[in-house]
Amino acid sequence: MNAITTEEIANFELLAGLDDGERETVSTHLKEKRYSEGKVIFNEGDQGGDIFFLIAGEVEISQALTLPMSKAVDYDSRDKSIIRLSGENGAVFGEVSIFSNDDKRTATVTALTDCRMGILNEKDFFQILVNDKAIGYKILLNLTRIVCNRLITANTNVLKLTTALSLILEK
Repeated sequence: MNAITTEEIANFELLAGLDDGERETVSTHLKEKRYSEGKVIFNEGDQGGDIFFLIAGEVEISQALTLPMSKAVDYDSRDKSIIRLSGENGAVFGEVSIFSNDDKRTATVTALTDCRMGILNEKDFFQILVNDKAIGYKILLNLTRIVCNRLITANTNVLKLTTALSLILEK
C-alpha cells in the first residue's frame, strides 16, 4: 500500500484538473520521506532529479546572496530567505532541476518544522507524462502556469530592486 493517498495530493496546484484515477496514477509513484526540523533537504548547486510534494510541515527556500566567481576565490556564502512554503497550501518544489540544462538545484530548502514529503523522481515523472497523455497535458499545463507566475513575481522583484538601487544612487 502506498503511504501517500490521492486525498493528500488532491489540492496540489501541479495536479489541478486530474480526476481521482489520474491522481492515483501519480500517487503510486510518490515515495514518502520525512525530514526533521532544521534538516537541509537539498542545497543550492546539488544535483537535482526529484520533485517534492510538501504534504505536511513548513520549509524555507533560500539562495546565496552572491555568485561564486571561481572555485579558487572565497565568496560571501550568506543566504537570503526567499519564501516559506507550507503543506497546507499544496506546495511543490524541486521541479526546476528536472527541466534545466545542468540539473542543478537553484536554491537551498530547509525544513522549518517536521515535514512529510511525497517525492517523485525524474524517471517516474516522465514515465507518467509519456504513458498517459491526458495526465501529461494537465501536469505540463499546470507546471507552465506555476513557472510563469513565479517568473512574473521574479521580474516584479527585480524591477523593484533596480528602482530602489537607482533612487539610492541618485542621492
